[in-house]
Amino acid sequence: MQLTQEWDKTFPKSDKVDHRKVTFKNRYGIMLVGDLYIPKNIGDLKLAAIILSGPFGAVKEQSSGLHAQTLAECGFVTLAFDPSFTGESGGEVRNTASPDINTEDFSAAIDYIGLQPFVDRDKIGALAICGLAGMVLTAASSDTRIKAVATTAMYDMSRSMSKGYQDYYTPEQRQKVVDYLSLQRWVDAESGTYSLGLHEVPFDNNGNIIKSDKILPDVLPAGSDPISKIFFDYYKTSRGFHPRSVNSTTAWSATMPMSFFNFPLMTNIKQISPRPILLVTGSKAHSRYYSEDVYQAAAEPKELVVIADANHVDLYDNFDKIPFDKFVQFFKNNLK
Repeated sequence: MQLTQEWDKTFPKSDKVDHRKVTFKNRYGIMLVGDLYIPKNIGDLKLAAIILSGPFGAVKEQSSGLHAQTLAECGFVTLAFDPSFTGESGGEVRNTASPDINTEDFSAAIDYIGLQPFVDRDKIGALAICGLAGMVLTAASSDTRIKAVATTAMYDMSRSMSKGYQDYYTPEQRQKVVDYLSLQRWVDAESGTYSLGLHEVPFDNNGNIIKSDKILPDVLPAGSDPISKIFFDYYKTSRGFHPRSVNSTTAWSATMPMSFFNFPLMTNIKQISPRPILLVTGSKAHSRYYSEDVYQAAAEPKELVVIADANHVDLYDNFDKIPFDKFVQFFKNNLK
């Protein structure tokens, strides 16, 4: 694999941690690529570790890497990784996602980090951002090696894709999406390629499905909705743009949502108990309802933290809004 060796993150490199790029395979044989952050001068200590990924359509050089490096400065070994089929990780079809395989990716990251001589494998936690949050909670429900799990700016991608934002799909619209995805397979099969499309299939004012080969436009149209504006401000500007990010440059494979219709990620949420869950969201986040609903569905111990005046994307990289002290306290209290 040809991996980028120079520092190409969207955030500055810390002089408090050592960094190196690592590779490891999941149980499907897909090679994953991650950035490993280790506090400097740890000697012979075995430290608690945290694995991280997200947002959905982002890469490890963006928000998850920022979180990983910051938590490493606070004494944890951290691993931010690209999910299968994205970024520098493997997978023959590019820019696609799978609720099953991307859930497995978290367990594969546990496999890797738990074998490192400077990690205490009984003290491993997980943190995921935005759409990978649903996958990390699903991983924690079946992999008890994850001793504590946190999410921030959570999206449940199976709910998002199969029901639309705030569950707005009518039964007729949902069937129309299923028909569109099914017929799109004929298009791809006949062409021998994989068409691009949007992961949450939208409708125009006339009830027609909107198709696009980019998640975000290169130029934001006048009058764009507030949600598009905050994503554009992160993924399409120098603040967060990265050339390997799906959200920054392209779109998903058009038929990708099919498996998310059949894989409800929160089915076994109660099985995480008695291991603790921390859910962080913003008071102004359009995604807030996902965290609130998961909080209601999960068993104790659980905690919901709502950050005042924070929108969804503030929790990606805004140090004035991200509750790093809360994350550090949560993992130190529960990884001991």
